[in-house]
Amino acid sequence: MKMKQDENLVAFPQFPESYWLASTDVPNFPKLNEDIQVDVAIVGAGITGITTAYLLSKKGLNVAVVDAGRILHGTTGHTTAKITAQHDLIYSEFLSHFGKEKTRLYYEANRDALEFIRQTVEENHIDCQFTEEDAYVYTSADTHVEKISDEYKAYKELGIPGSYVEQTPLPFSTKAAIMMENQAQFNPVPFLRYLANQVIRQGGKIYEQTTVVGVDKGNPAIIKTSDGHKITCNHVVSSSHFPFNDPNSLYFARLHAERSYVLAVKTDKTYPGGMYLSAETPKRSLRSVLINGEPMVIVGGEGHKTGQGICTFQYYEALEKFAEQTFGLKEIVYRWSAQDLYSLDKLPYIGQELADVPNILLATGYRKWGMTTSVAAALLNTNLITRKESPYQDLFSPSRFHADPDIKTFVTQNANVAKHLIAGKLGISHKKAEELQQDEGAVIRLNGKRAGAYRDLQGTLHLVDTTCTHMGCEVDWNEAERTWDCPCHGSRFSYQGEVIEGPAKKALGKVEAE
Repeated sequence: MKMKQDENLVAFPQFPESYWLASTDVPNFPKLNEDIQVDVAIVGAGITGITTAYLLSKKGLNVAVVDAGRILHGTTGHTTAKITAQHDLIYSEFLSHFGKEKTRLYYEANRDALEFIRQTVEENHIDCQFTEEDAYVYTSADTHVEKISDEYKAYKELGIPGSYVEQTPLPFSTKAAIMMENQAQFNPVPFLRYLANQVIRQGGKIYEQTTVVGVDKGNPAIIKTSDGHKITCNHVVSSSHFPFNDPNSLYFARLHAERSYVLAVKTDKTYPGGMYLSAETPKRSLRSVLINGEPMVIVGGEGHKTGQGICTFQYYEALEKFAEQTFGLKEIVYRWSAQDLYSLDKLPYIGQELADVPNILLATGYRKWGMTTSVAAALLNTNLITRKESPYQDLFSPSRFHADPDIKTFVTQNANVAKHLIAGKLGISHKKAEELQQDEGAVIRLNGKRAGAYRDLQGTLHLVDTTCTHMGCEVDWNEAERTWDCPCHGSRFSYQGEVIEGPAKKALGKVEAE
């Protein structure tokens, strides 16, 4: 395994594991093994799906949630878990693209989501490390001071509570920062475990290991699973990160996937409180956390497009060096990574998927701010299903189109896809399977063809076809996560070829050894 170029660095765990998932017992749910009929079927059991089911079941609707894997084990279980309406330096940009009214609505939707989480935690006494924190976007570079200043002007124009400062409480010099008051952080898994238990208590159903492969439009709609079972329902909500019924609206061309990395660390210096994000790239994200009662720091950042990164251990090592330089590093307790989807205009797609199909809804494209936008999506889609007006319906409509910035982003992203499709087909690998060490993976040549190989810790060789089952791009090996990642549309597969993230629905093909 290739890692630790600098021997002075502190060792980090060999395998990635999210602290949120490790710290909380997540209940198991059965696989769907029969045809069922419900009022609302929700595909995807992350924070969006579970919160939507919670809201609808409280209103007396019969709901079923289905997930291709385990609940909360997708992006929701791998977040930094900041609950904030401060989504980087976004408000000045949104003012120029969408105007004051829509930009203010974006802030209010995320503010309302934060308030929903706060009230739910307080009213139900949920033990999930919920704490109020001020949120900062800071810069240490002269080139970004004006951007911070423009963002502060946007705050004032929009009436967002906040302030402009030169120095943050962080133990290094900053040139400027913008602070948004009274934001929050938590552990999302115990929070959502409570909501899931309430869904069951209120008569809802949750099914795991149940892959949805399509939906027949109509009233009622009929969802089909890979095992041939059907869910008949009045409404469908796609909250599966990447829309499960993608061919309807070509979301693979309207979304792109990015990965980012997280360390949970023990430090020499005391953390000063607050949540922080650098304005410049590579991104640096900071927040506090209690692990086994001991104060620690979550350090995140180092984003890149899925399947298009360098040796992925280098991203963890970059965060490690930053943590050491900033706070002094005693131990790295956990490491994990996350995948996020970006829309063409940076607004999420929430609501009625197709203009002429009112009973199929979706929620996706949260960028890296899913803790608030997912709840905003659950609140909005619940209103749409129960025929209640929402001021956010048009803002987040999946059928919207803005010439600026949609066209430019569409052309750029799809040119990138074309480049990687061609490069993958022309790429040559001279590595042979017998050269692989234990816990090493690579693209190899086998019988004159491209193949993916990984030799596990026991020495067993696992061979897969590297052609992505979504649209035929060639996947590449992700060394730090031990996965095969597609550089075109973000599908990810285990070393054995099983689907981890869509849009792909089918596993990679198996390849026989010589």
